[in-house]
Amino acid sequence: MKTRVLGITLLLFVPLAATAQTAEEIVKKALDARGGVDKLKAVQSERITGRISFSQGVEGAFVVELKRPLKMHVEIIIEGQKVIRVYDGKSSGWTINPFAETKDVQPLSSEELKNISDEADFDGPLMDYKAKGNQIELTGKEKLDDKPVYRLKVTNKNGDIRFYFFDASSFLLLKWEGTRKTGDQELPWESFSSDFREVQGLKYAFRIDQGSPGEFKKTLTTEKIEIDPLIDDSRFAKPVPQVAPPAPAPLAAPAPASPPRSN
Repeated sequence: MKTRVLGITLLLFVPLAATAQTAEEIVKKALDARGGVDKLKAVQSERITGRISFSQGVEGAFVVELKRPLKMHVEIIIEGQKVIRVYDGKSSGWTINPFAETKDVQPLSSEELKNISDEADFDGPLMDYKAKGNQIELTGKEKLDDKPVYRLKVTNKNGDIRFYFFDASSFLLLKWEGTRKTGDQELPWESFSSDFREVQGLKYAFRIDQGSPGEFKKTLTTEKIEIDPLIDDSRFAKPVPQVAPPAPAPLAAPAPASPPRSN
């Protein structure tokens, strides 16, 4: 009798074991949800255009251009001024910020270069994560705004840790959280993805809300995503500052009237 009861008890747990997810399975389903590994890897370049708004009430436009391997060119236009950030995909990056004290081309700091390859990698940290030196761990299942989600811990090769939250039904990424260095401060950071749309068989979030809780926040609203646009490699070289057009010359005062000539 005891053996029979034990056998029945074990059978009760079989469905739970069968439906349990592993980190590897979450990664595969997340990549499939985006469109699949083959389609994602086939993309050679992307251009994303849209609007950006900050919690301080400032708004502007943005253009992000990405090209394999890891090349990136970002422009944000605010109040008629253009902030530029470029990475050549190898080891060098530059920025032009007309709102900064120094307005000419500046090299990216070592801290920015440390993490910029993650920003320029439009495949994301899960694609070929082992080859990239990333480690993943499934830390559990929980709820995010009443939605069941899987929580995946990702440790990149630099030792930085982020937690990714995937919808338990669609396996689309709804949120990631970690830390980000702003100036001399290490701030908690979170990013929420929503408004998923299909573009040439691939899923993209057309709205991203991110920032430090209780501090700085911004919203990126995508208007257009171009797959494999032609982007010249010169876009990822050291940028040239835009020269402000010269001020128009003042109008000359009208010449005094001349007396009529005598014949």
